[in-house]
Amino acid sequence: MSRPVQLLPDQASTVAPRVDALFYFLCGISILVSLAIVGVIFYFAVRYRRRTVERGPMAGQVIDHEDTRRMEVAWIAIPLVVFLGIFYWGAKVFATMSEPPADALTVYVVGKRWMWKTQHAGGQREINQLHVPVGQPVKLVMTSEDVIHSFYVPAFRVKQDVLPGRYTTLWFEATSIGNFHLFCAEYCGTKHSQMVGEIVVMEPAAFQSWLGGGSGGTMAEAGEKRFGDLGCSTCHREEAQARGPHLRGLFGSSVKLQDGTTVVADESYLRESILDPRAKQVAGYEPIMPTYASQLGEEGVLELIAYIKSRPATGSAAPAAAPPPGGAPAPAPADAGNAPPHPAAADGGAP
Repeated sequence: MSRPVQLLPDQASTVAPRVDALFYFLCGISILVSLAIVGVIFYFAVRYRRRTVERGPMAGQVIDHEDTRRMEVAWIAIPLVVFLGIFYWGAKVFATMSEPPADALTVYVVGKRWMWKTQHAGGQREINQLHVPVGQPVKLVMTSEDVIHSFYVPAFRVKQDVLPGRYTTLWFEATSIGNFHLFCAEYCGTKHSQMVGEIVVMEPAAFQSWLGGGSGGTMAEAGEKRFGDLGCSTCHREEAQARGPHLRGLFGSSVKLQDGTTVVADESYLRESILDPRAKQVAGYEPIMPTYASQLGEEGVLELIAYIKSRPATGSAAPAAAPPPGGAPAPAPADAGNAPPHPAAADGGAP
């Protein structure tokens, strides 16, 4: 039996029905307004058509200014209310799509001409495929190794640009088990049309079994090894006289910078501090950390970030700041917590 033609793909995420409802409403009101305009044009064309010479043209009609005023108020007020309602509706859907739940499963995505590389926190890697559990929010932290790409899953009604040099995020919660198309929705070169993949949605038990299928260790473990290989621990020690801030409890904390401003140590900050240590200098440390941009690919940076994220604060010893881009022992701060660890060290912070 042939499958019926569908206007839109199946709804396979929690946000899909909300996006479709707004889309259908916009289509409906556009059609309604278009028909109303065409109807009025047709009515005026007939009602006020040019009369014959014998009967004389219609002219000199008395205009009721009060009626005209009411009409003007109506055609301004009604569209205004409708448009503000559409804006509020769209803003609510956008806000929902922009804020991933706190308990979302984090997966890292790297776009590269012409493939999607994904990696789970447990270390499992995939190319042009992503396995996720049904009924659980999934947050994607994405970046590109070359040009702008766009991560697009039609069945989930989600799309997000993937940019070189920074992280963007996208989240979804799948509601149906199966395989769903993944596309790049931004022209990225001659083989753009071949940059396709699939999202494999599984039962939670089957997903856990898939995760246990084996990996070379977690991303945090790989990041810890890379941290040691690059000599980052030489400067980023958990002691008062360390040349660079320590990393424990860094992720998500507020970092005070040399210029007096503060930033939140999120993935983007950590990445910048690793690849461009002097971009945001942490207060209390000298800018001695070298850059490792030529030695680390995007996947290596993500592993270092995963390692930093895996080091939670412990009691009062947890640092209140984030990794600085450069971290020599300026006069060692009396309160180590005010000197956040700098991620660059995660890249190898040894001077």
